[in-house]
Amino acid sequence: MTELIVSYSILGALLVMMALGVLFSATIPVTDRWSKRYFIILFSLLFMCSVACFLATLFWEDPRMAAAERIVYFFEGLLLSSLMFMPTVFLLHSCGEKLKSSLLFKVVAALLAVYYMMFIAGQFTNTVYYVTPDNHYLRGPLFALWLSPLVMILILNIAGLIKRRNKLSKRYFIALMVYLLPMTVSLFFHMFLEAEIYVVFCMVLFAMIMFGLILSDNMDQFMRQQREIAKQKASINVLQMRPHFIYNTMMSIYYLCKQDSDKAQQVTLDFTSYLRKNFTAIASEDTVLFRDELEHTRAYLAVEQAQHEDRLFVEFDTPHTQFRLPPLTLQPLVENAVKHGMNPDGDPLHISVKTRRIKGGSEIIVENDGARYDPADDNEPHIALNNIRQRLETMCKGTLEITPHEEGGTTVKVTIPDQSDESFK
Repeated sequence: MTELIVSYSILGALLVMMALGVLFSATIPVTDRWSKRYFIILFSLLFMCSVACFLATLFWEDPRMAAAERIVYFFEGLLLSSLMFMPTVFLLHSCGEKLKSSLLFKVVAALLAVYYMMFIAGQFTNTVYYVTPDNHYLRGPLFALWLSPLVMILILNIAGLIKRRNKLSKRYFIALMVYLLPMTVSLFFHMFLEAEIYVVFCMVLFAMIMFGLILSDNMDQFMRQQREIAKQKASINVLQMRPHFIYNTMMSIYYLCKQDSDKAQQVTLDFTSYLRKNFTAIASEDTVLFRDELEHTRAYLAVEQAQHEDRLFVEFDTPHTQFRLPPLTLQPLVENAVKHGMNPDGDPLHISVKTRRIKGGSEIIVENDGARYDPADDNEPHIALNNIRQRLETMCKGTLEITPHEEGGTTVKVTIPDQSDESFK
């Protein structure tokens, strides 16, 4: 009776811990999407394994529940193999290795195949385990041999972890080692002793420790990203408020007041809109709607065209606007094209701005036929492009590609993957 009370207490604690694990994995925002899915699956498997152990204990030695006990032990065997496989997936993903090309993955898959063949064969014989008609669970002569592929998988994971330790952060390495070592030891003893509940308890306990360490590492990365964004925002202030642009605009308005008062009023409105959007973007900490960036860009170009009449022509082809991006992305790209591409003694500058929906995301293309982009040049426009590239990567996993044309001109392409709404909050 005392043994049953202890077993129920342990299993009840395991069920609560795994339910909380699933909840935390799904709701904590600082983990990346892949890690979030991984821990939801891991804790769900552990929860189901705990439920199976609970049912096995509940049905234990009740002669009427022999058939139900067989079903429970069958699912326990399946869940146990899945839990041995999960660390392999996490390790290879954290090291940036593809599963299909990994030798570790192939060997683990082969060992799992051996385990499953023995497991299926054991359902029709008494060689692995069996449940008697009066509901007694007994081990077969090949029980230890049946579990040996899973122990070998864990040992291979430990060896693979040690081999790849330089590819992982210190916390990731410790987290995986803390998870793998107790699992290996407890499963090894389970091959020879009745320790099923304690095996599951070890897996649950150390999965929570692993989750805590990795969550801590993710939080540190999140804080570093926030500090980097703050630094980049400070550099935006310098890069976007060009004194000579403001001076030239004000002088243009001054002369237009006598020559064309209506145009002077329009330029003043455009310039005011540009400044307002600029200040709003600088203060923003989140991504913004593309249509807001487009409005900002149009206001900027209206001011530039007033100063470079008959020298600057712009074409917009932007049917796709339903996406978000970091503030001050499109307008600085266009400004860079004007500043870098305009040649007072050359041909007029033509700029095109296009958007399109692509598989898995959105794309912005800014092209100009002015001076050819030189990647080796380290002047202010190029620093601005690097700033945009960093903010794209940090805030929405976007990319920026620059393609100079041999005959002159440059194409800049921004690709922004689809994100859930939560990703932009």
